[in-house]
Amino acid sequence: MKQILDAFWRALAYCLHPRVIGLSLFPLGLMLAASFGLVYFFWQPAVASAQAWLDTFRLYQALAAWLNEAGWSLVSTMLAPLLVLSLSTPVIVVASLLLVATFMTSAMAALVGQRRFPMLERKRGASMVLAVWWSLWSTVVALVALLLSMPLWLVPPLVLILPPLIWGWLTYRVFAFDALAAHASKDERQHILREHRGRLLLMGVLTGYLGAAPSLFWASGALFLAFAPLLVPLAIWVYTLVFALSSLWFAHYLLAELARLRSSGGLADAGDPMPAHGAMVDAVAWHGQPALPAADTATDPSKP
Repeated sequence: MKQILDAFWRALAYCLHPRVIGLSLFPLGLMLAASFGLVYFFWQPAVASAQAWLDTFRLYQALAAWLNEAGWSLVSTMLAPLLVLSLSTPVIVVASLLLVATFMTSAMAALVGQRRFPMLERKRGASMVLAVWWSLWSTVVALVALLLSMPLWLVPPLVLILPPLIWGWLTYRVFAFDALAAHASKDERQHILREHRGRLLLMGVLTGYLGAAPSLFWASGALFLAFAPLLVPLAIWVYTLVFALSSLWFAHYLLAELARLRSSGGLADAGDPMPAHGAMVDAVAWHGQPALPAADTATDPSKP
């Protein structure tokens, strides 16, 4: 847990780095431009289509009539916009995650490697094609799990557990793979992902809860639904920031664990000895001090 918290605070600090801010502008601008276009051209037609679809159900008609008689007609008018927003949220989340993973994660992992672990050898155990395939396959699995679990959301406790758990699994799968793609070998990546699966899933779930914040806006009442065309771009901004922070979080944590693994020769017993120059990892080189081989001195990756 100490390593997780240490990586989180470092990720927060790195969010203020000019390079990180610059990297976040392109996916954020792309998503905002797409959202404004979609809201402008499709929001009213989508709400009208959802309302027409709801009107085909007798149960909804009876519920709407009862709400109107009780003086709660405003509640019945909220259902169609809520349905559109509910269906849009998974698309927004997945698009934001994939854009951050594509345009930011590898660059931010490289930034963390340069600043904290300048002597950490890049073994390039995964190609860009493999990383893209990994992200797309994980996304398909997560969306299928999300669709299959929707009936369980009617059980009040599960709606607060299942979606963040699924998004957390997807987040950890995508960001953890990309964070190690350039620096770790295939065996190192598989070893670290296997040994730290529980912690990585926890980090992903916490990210899922952070990313659930925009949904609270339009779940809070009709006032927020009235401003839904403005809240959708705001939600995209929040999702992008959360995933950018998460990407840095995974990069700090996993590169530190990779440095520990190499300095301890953890895979040497498994028939994957590390070359001496590959084990030279010393985070204090960030302060201008000479790096020492891991064979001579133990490196503490938690140092800045």
